[in-house]
Amino acid sequence: MIAVIQRVSESSVTIEGQIKASIGQGVMILVGIEEADDQEDITWLSRKIANMRIFEDEAGVMNKSLIDVDGEALIVSQFTLHASTKKGNRPSYIKAAKPDIAIPLYEAFKTQMAADLNKPVACGEFGADMKVALINDGPVTILIDTKNKQ
Repeated sequence: MIAVIQRVSESSVTIEGQIKASIGQGVMILVGIEEADDQEDITWLSRKIANMRIFEDEAGVMNKSLIDVDGEALIVSQFTLHASTKKGNRPSYIKAAKPDIAIPLYEAFKTQMAADLNKPVACGEFGADMKVALINDGPVTILIDTKNKQ
């Protein structure tokens, strides 16, 4: 799984002109699911995001986690695209999981994230044409690939 995590002061996702979900302080998670992903990736990524110390403490140091600040999460599914190493400028989505694999993993990730945060998470709709809005706080943007756990 590949995730782009953005610390936000607010974020929302709109589908067909209607706001589907919105959050205040927390993180927006753009998640891409690949064919090789499984429950281990979901568990590791969810716990990593929930416990990552990216929020400021009283001294202004990034020392608090999403759990510590009682922040919210907005999860939006993405195509997993990789820059092509071949000639040309079109990214490749060959590693992206097909819907029959990706949808259950996406749903499991949402469930795991809600469990790790001990609260519901907001989300987009898998496969929908979504308009995502956010106010990036910091800005703080983090890229995580579960195949390169660091």
